[in-house]
Amino acid sequence: MSGGSSESSPLSGQNSLSSLSSFKDLELSSESGCLSIVVLGASGDLAKKKTFPALFHLFQQGFLQAGEVHIFGYARSNLSDDGLRERIRGYLKGASDEHVSQFLQLIKYVSGSYDSGEGFELLNNAISEYETSKNNESGSYHRLFYLALPPSVYPSVCKMIRSYCMNPSSHTGWTRVIVEKPFGKDLDSSEKLSAELGKLFEEDQLYRIDHYLGKELVQNLLVLRFANRLFLPLWNRDNIANVQIVFKEDFGTEGRGGYFDQYGIIRDIIQNHLLQVFCLVAMEKPVSLKPEHIRDEKVKVLQSVEPIKHEEVVIGQYDGYKDDPTVPDESNTPTYASVVLRVHNERWEGVPFILKAGKALNSRKAEIRVQFKDAPGDIFRCKKQGRNEFVIRLQPSEAMYMKLTVKKPGLEMATEQSELDLSYGMRYQDVKIPEAYERLILDTIRGDQQHFVRRDELRAAWEIFTPLLHDIDDGKLKSVSYKPGTRGPQEADEMSRRMGYMQTHGYIWVPPTLAKF
Repeated sequence: MSGGSSESSPLSGQNSLSSLSSFKDLELSSESGCLSIVVLGASGDLAKKKTFPALFHLFQQGFLQAGEVHIFGYARSNLSDDGLRERIRGYLKGASDEHVSQFLQLIKYVSGSYDSGEGFELLNNAISEYETSKNNESGSYHRLFYLALPPSVYPSVCKMIRSYCMNPSSHTGWTRVIVEKPFGKDLDSSEKLSAELGKLFEEDQLYRIDHYLGKELVQNLLVLRFANRLFLPLWNRDNIANVQIVFKEDFGTEGRGGYFDQYGIIRDIIQNHLLQVFCLVAMEKPVSLKPEHIRDEKVKVLQSVEPIKHEEVVIGQYDGYKDDPTVPDESNTPTYASVVLRVHNERWEGVPFILKAGKALNSRKAEIRVQFKDAPGDIFRCKKQGRNEFVIRLQPSEAMYMKLTVKKPGLEMATEQSELDLSYGMRYQDVKIPEAYERLILDTIRGDQQHFVRRDELRAAWEIFTPLLHDIDDGKLKSVSYKPGTRGPQEADEMSRRMGYMQTHGYIWVPPTLAKF
């Protein structure tokens, strides 16, 4: 399989314009052969809104070639090939009807259950029919299974794949499986799930996807930290006062209250997405960029995290959450949480990492905020204006900016807060930033597991949060109420102040736009 030939790509003439740096960082390996991509749960929301659009964008840019790739949808719904195609069509944006139709013709649908062999035999027959129809000189056949399904059916689906749909031993190639989070609800359930999947597939066949690891600014963290001399001497407890990793949504559960109530904001966001970001911010420099070396360092920093203290946790629930009839009246499930992690090692001893996530807040954003200590001997008496902060805005309006104290223009020696700003919308105007799922699916095809969660890493993550989650489930910590459209519970801001965070008052970062110029 190759992304090099552009003759069969529907947008071959536009590749260099629409891709990020010509996608040189995403080039496929030199593997040849035919690829079958199977989306299980093909009629569900995740598949329609994320998986199929990501595959379409890879097709647009020539990374999935019409002559070498076929896509199979599998679900219980009674649909025809055209029925699935029409369900997907409305979610495929940014191309002409002709290009969309070319992509949709690659999709075939198979209906069946997730726990019986009949449907998977039909699926295997459809894949084999496609494989044998190709004049494949290399004799290599690759099968990628994307489980856009609830974790409860992972074991049965994986058993069916193992029994009926593996790449035939008579052919060279591979079989790989992508599984979506949540990976269990606590340490025991996660370990049980890992053990069941581990009996069926080798670790290098399993790709545990956390889409935050595919975000452009998250992928930039290693480059920022280890390729710039500026940050190397500063990134430690001697210079950094605290680190905040924040996820905010300005809407509530919106009809998904019953599902959300089973998990809560810590399981849904903090234990996976924000903890992955934490690892990249706090880890030591890996030996190399090989996936295992990077993942080794992530595990080490997770194992250095001290047990979470109740007095360094605030959980909240927005007013109106329990108005949803699917949410129990006595629910203590947090829709907001602020949790302090402390790393017991030479670099980070004494530095609080504040992980915050919440729904129904005053804005929508995800960012990393590294706050530096005060400059000693402040001759300008400007401490009240705020500290230096390095902010990495993950979404929306991707950006990196450094908050600095500068002289205010004019005749007087007055200071104010301003910023050095790299806003991606300004700096990279003609560049398409890939969606996270595009990059991660492509990494799976390439066999690059750097941005996927390893089994021991998953265990270490659950070891940190399971005691806290059980205490919340048992009612030992109570959710405090907060009003929708606010910053969240006041208790969380008070805790951040106790942790040494100094909020800058009167300064607001405004993403620059071309309209200003």
